[in-house]
Amino acid sequence: MRWVPSSNVLRAPVAAVLIAAAGLGVSACALTQNDSEVDVVAGKQLFVERCGSCHVLNRAGTKGVTGPNLDQAFQQAVKDGMGRSGIRGAVRSQINAPAIESQMPADLVKGDQADRVAAYVAQVVARPGEDTGLLATAVKEAGGGEPAVAKGGTLEVDADPNGQLLYVTDQARAEAGDLTVRSKNASSTPHNIVIDGKGKGQVVQGGGVSEFEASFDAGKYTYYCSVQGHRQAGMEGTLTVR
Repeated sequence: MRWVPSSNVLRAPVAAVLIAAAGLGVSACALTQNDSEVDVVAGKQLFVERCGSCHVLNRAGTKGVTGPNLDQAFQQAVKDGMGRSGIRGAVRSQINAPAIESQMPADLVKGDQADRVAAYVAQVVARPGEDTGLLATAVKEAGGGEPAVAKGGTLEVDADPNGQLLYVTDQARAEAGDLTVRSKNASSTPHNIVIDGKGKGQVVQGGGVSEFEASFDAGKYTYYCSVQGHRQAGMEGTLTVR
């Protein structure tokens, strides 16, 4: 989800946000509903999967670089007195009807899913610290898994299945010689795998496999995702060939 929030909306008092949201068909009841009535754990999971590839949201651990940093975008609005219900309404309205200048598709999440994403973002955006309780474990930490080890001439380094801009591990090992490098991507976020001078797999999503074949001498190589912004967000690792 790539969202370019309007500065006017972000700096408006809560009353103005409610009026704007009502014009977009979002009920006042939805804006003031208690977050405890909405599954914010699922909201975090959905945000990471659908929105994290574009947006930074500190408590969600997302590092997208193609859309606005949501913590920064709402920081001034919070200082100016916008309440969490107003933020929730603004987020829900943007999901329902993205701004003209935004590249975010309409209805990226719908219905209850959109409500959950909006509730989670409103609860944590522009707040320091880390999520606690069930939210702390809602999304499995990516990138720190055991090193991938080549077997039978094939090395598989999968993309994070939750849509985070990381591979499941940032370390891999293989023996020198011919090698097929594969990366399965179960998420809806497009990814591939590339090693400069060796090969570039196709961009895939939804269970696709990005792969290429090359011959490797002993040494260290960097594998990464070449989709815009993904490597900058940390989607890379080191392959050690012996």
